[in-house]
Amino acid sequence: MATPLTLEALESWLWESANILRGSIDSSDFKNYIFGLLFLKRFNDVFDERVRLAEKEERLSKKQAEEDVQDKWGPFPSAARWPQLIARTENIGEALDKAFATIEANNPELQHVLTATQYGDKRVLADSTLQRLLRHFNQYKLGNGDLYKADMLGDAYEYLIKQFADDAGKKGGEFYTPKAVVQLVVELIDPQPGHSVYDPTCGSGGMLVESAHHIAALPNGKILGKPNVTLFGQEKNLGTWAIAKLNLYLHNMHATLARGDTLDDPKHLEDGYLKTFDRVIANPPFSAKAWWPRLELANETEQDSQVKKDGSPKPVKSPNYKTVSDPFGRFVYGVPPRGYADLAFAQHMLASLKADGRMGIILPHGVLFRSGEEGKIREGLLFGTNAANGNQPGDLIEAIVGLPSALFYNTGIPACVLILNKHKPKALKHKVIIIDASRDYAEGKAQNSLRPADVQRIVATHQAAFNKQTEVDHYCRVVPLDEIRGNEGNLNIARYIDNGQKEDVVDVAATLAQLAVLAEEEKAIDARLNAYLAELGLVGDGL
Repeated sequence: MATPLTLEALESWLWESANILRGSIDSSDFKNYIFGLLFLKRFNDVFDERVRLAEKEERLSKKQAEEDVQDKWGPFPSAARWPQLIARTENIGEALDKAFATIEANNPELQHVLTATQYGDKRVLADSTLQRLLRHFNQYKLGNGDLYKADMLGDAYEYLIKQFADDAGKKGGEFYTPKAVVQLVVELIDPQPGHSVYDPTCGSGGMLVESAHHIAALPNGKILGKPNVTLFGQEKNLGTWAIAKLNLYLHNMHATLARGDTLDDPKHLEDGYLKTFDRVIANPPFSAKAWWPRLELANETEQDSQVKKDGSPKPVKSPNYKTVSDPFGRFVYGVPPRGYADLAFAQHMLASLKADGRMGIILPHGVLFRSGEEGKIREGLLFGTNAANGNQPGDLIEAIVGLPSALFYNTGIPACVLILNKHKPKALKHKVIIIDASRDYAEGKAQNSLRPADVQRIVATHQAAFNKQTEVDHYCRVVPLDEIRGNEGNLNIARYIDNGQKEDVVDVAATLAQLAVLAEEEKAIDARLNAYLAELGLVGDGL
């Protein structure tokens, strides 16, 4: 029996497949093609593994064993199987598209996942390139018995997602959040066995996978070998949604992942109302603009219908976001401005949270101190609203963690983690934990990163502050709401935690005296210079 494939060897082998595609397509698209082939090879090898097992244990012929496995697993036509595909020398892309469509047709949970990428366009990928890719994937078997551990392929898949994000640069931020940041937010919201976890902007599914891993490591964290958790997500981008579906599939996890714009068209509903969850977690796009499509469309339609008397179009006006009317009643603390969707996502998550739930969201620092409508929303989350504004509860912010700059692919600006809790413990009522972790990180050429020790320090400090209101000089404070009220709801971390660096004390009187002496010295130098110039005959009329 062959030695099981190690994670390191698997990762290296899979990443080599990207080199075959270089020059044919943009690097940001590598993932779409490679992930599909990875799934197809895995699907075939597990099918063959089950056939061999049926032959051995039930003493069936190969044909009988294939029929038996298909009775339990669903139809798997020979034209969609690996041996047929690897033998082809032409029209390989078309054959792959048909194979993926066949698998989708017999596996409803994979609908639109595999066919999100089309292999049949020879202008994009020639038969020779696809032939090389198939041969590369043919080097190893990916059945359960061929891997060092059962969920190793999921780990390798996450590795590939990161590598593709690195390769894609800024575009990588659209589908990937650095794993250390994900681990941090999961640890802070601390999902428990039996919980439901929801990510409304799930990207490639990393936060859901990490939440499941966190729960699986706890007592009673597994049922029949699988994490004791129900996972939900929504993703706007079709290709990214397909990556997330495969990510969960290859981790041997089930998640209900919907596709669509979470703000405009939330999919997880019960009887027409937002479904609620024990934990909600997200890294939404920073400061998304024009985030309410139906208002944008209405405004564009109105603008198109208006012309000046001379027949020329009138100047385009931005729509008034104060008129936004949400059928799900999410924006109870206020409607964020058109150019900043950050607190729209936060309020969607809050509305999706159970009465004793907890949520963690990654946001740009601006949400902590920007004024206007965002300031009103922030004050509502802190202090609640009066009867005129719906009597909404306050004291919802449990913690704020300031992160280092340049942690993410699509922006160099510093971000923060906001933890909201609908059921704060009594000792933490009317208080907010504020942690300044902005100075603890590993510096990189293009991107910084959190080290395991940095994550552990934040989590341990938060836990101590949560349980015993413990503070750490220049790093963590448990701030009373009255102090925040005195700062008019401004949550800029620098207002509450100094960085411990002493500024030089300036003696104004001594400095002014020194400046006077320097001025006198300058006058003396000018006089001497003018005397020299006069001796040389360079000072006089006309000069």
